[in-house]
Amino acid sequence: MPVLELKDVWKSFGEGPGRTDVLKGIDLSVEEGEFLVLLGFSGTGKTTLINLLAGLEFPTKGTVSFKGKPIVGPGPERGVIFQNYSLMPWLTVGGNVDLALSSVFPKMSKKERAAKVAHYVRMVGLSHAMTRRPAELSGGMRQRVNVARALAMNPEVLLLDEPLSALDALTRANLADEIEHIWEQDKKTCVLITNDVDEAILLADRIIALNPDGTLGEAFRVNIPRPRDRSEMNHDEGFKKLRNAVTTYLMDTGVKGSVEGSRILPDVVPIHAEQVPAVVEEAQKSIRETNYLEFSQLHKIYPTPKGPLTVVEDFNLKLNKGEFISLIGHSGCGKSTVLTMAAGLNDISKGVIKLDARAVMGADPERAVVFQSPSLFPWLTARENVAVGVDRVYPRASQQERQDVVEYYLERVGLADAMNKRASEMSNGMKQRVGIARAFALSPKLLLLDEPFGMLDSLTRWELQEVLMEVWSRTQVTAICVTHDVDEAILLADRVVMMTNGPQATIGKIVDVDLPRPRTRKALLEHPDYYLFRQQVLDFLEEYEHGAKGKTHLPAAKPAKTAQEAA
Repeated sequence: MPVLELKDVWKSFGEGPGRTDVLKGIDLSVEEGEFLVLLGFSGTGKTTLINLLAGLEFPTKGTVSFKGKPIVGPGPERGVIFQNYSLMPWLTVGGNVDLALSSVFPKMSKKERAAKVAHYVRMVGLSHAMTRRPAELSGGMRQRVNVARALAMNPEVLLLDEPLSALDALTRANLADEIEHIWEQDKKTCVLITNDVDEAILLADRIIALNPDGTLGEAFRVNIPRPRDRSEMNHDEGFKKLRNAVTTYLMDTGVKGSVEGSRILPDVVPIHAEQVPAVVEEAQKSIRETNYLEFSQLHKIYPTPKGPLTVVEDFNLKLNKGEFISLIGHSGCGKSTVLTMAAGLNDISKGVIKLDARAVMGADPERAVVFQSPSLFPWLTARENVAVGVDRVYPRASQQERQDVVEYYLERVGLADAMNKRASEMSNGMKQRVGIARAFALSPKLLLLDEPFGMLDSLTRWELQEVLMEVWSRTQVTAICVTHDVDEAILLADRVVMMTNGPQATIGKIVDVDLPRPRTRKALLEHPDYYLFRQQVLDFLEEYEHGAKGKTHLPAAKPAKTAQEAA
């Protein structure tokens, strides 16, 4: 008998014409001891499905059962770990775990509870923080408390609703490893919801995709032997084949059911000519092609009560015009510090940054920045948000020419049908499209992207990466993208520049990504050299995962392509 079972489950919200069917005809069985991963993107109903299993919501039609009995509400046999931590801020780590134990086992002695609290806090590696309160913990530590609290209730089933999505890449990977280790120890039945393909393959016995229309999609059996090591899996042909199959399925079904409401880039028929507007070409003229952007002996030093703190030290890098660089490294390694210095938003302590033979001094529209949050004016339309910068950058252009620039880039990012939509009415993905269009419309000499897709779900991130590449291929603007995503770094860049851990962070290694352009995610996954580049970056990040510092040998990089060569 299955531990959990859904039979012809429908879940709807609203009534009459406003009714929305979130889940449609779900048939699902979860076996005892199975680790099932439900893989889906925003709007596919995955959180609704977890809430049904947890007994927090009830089906509009069909049945949800635990060991053959209908689920009529929450129960201690089903432990839930949500995306947010929901800890009591006034209680310590131990106090939060003890509170859960007291509610489920009210007759347990104080001594036995204390021993169990210590056991589960130790299991998630937080014994040293037992007396700290949530405000004193990092996001990863707070989520560990959440895991310990759920485990302490000794549930038969663990339900995990994107528990790692709010964490940085390293913390996320470490906590995923811990969840797998805990599962291996107790062989609890686990149902995990995520939008991360690698996370799904690492943890699952079985992966089931959730389709955008609220139905269950294809199921994938994961036959890779346990324990699974991220680095070793990168060489596993079974992993590569499964990763390709799952990614392709999600992209195919996700694009068809995209909730963005805008046309997909390849289908856009531009009003204007294929070439960028004439005023843009004029703005993009430059003095030099080689060594177009130079970082020379760059340092960033902050004063502290204990003396000067060197965050970035002796950062040296040269880019030719039209080159795209990805800057990657662990949290706190100074990636964003380098980027904000290049943008002129952060003072340079020592050294110099030169763009087109001129030293960078303060912020300037010639250096456009796209942040995680696009910071749009919510009361303005997409067209008006982009026009704010365009009017300043092209003061001598006619009104019609400026309008051409605005419309050209909004079309390029797939917003031809949403130019007059207010920012307050847009999804996060649409807002970021406007942010990208606004940056390109400034005809910058340098495009700086600081984890521009970090707050988006995977499908939207994949779509916008391809949007970014399509627009970049037309403009060939020199670009630097800060990211913690290895696949994103390789997909976008001519070179991946890896930074050592801070403080005193510097360049540790550079990988030349000699892969053909134009690039698509599908094509790269099938390219024989893709996983070789991926391994080089993973090896570097693993080397620095445990706090390694200092300068490593900097290999000679291939000469960057000039704009003419790239064309």
